[in-house]
Amino acid sequence: MFRRREPVPFAFIAEADRFRSNVTPPPRQRASAGQITGRWLLGLTVVAGLVGALLVGMPSMSLDQSSAKTQHSEASQGH
Repeated sequence: MFRRREPVPFAFIAEADRFRSNVTPPPRQRASAGQITGRWLLGLTVVAGLVGALLVGMPSMSLDQSSAKTQHSEASQGH
């Protein structure tokens, strides 16, 4: 009499690596010209925003020694 190595409820696990589906997924739809244009505009807007933020933030990140000596805060003046 033939005897299996594993119990019957777990027999499907051994065959799982051999299983191949005969159902093919539907083909991908190609993006329309409007969708491609929208994606390009969105990417361009994001890049322009990052570049603009960098350009606006550059003066505040630079160390200017002449202006650092002449600036005084109102709290240090002792009103």
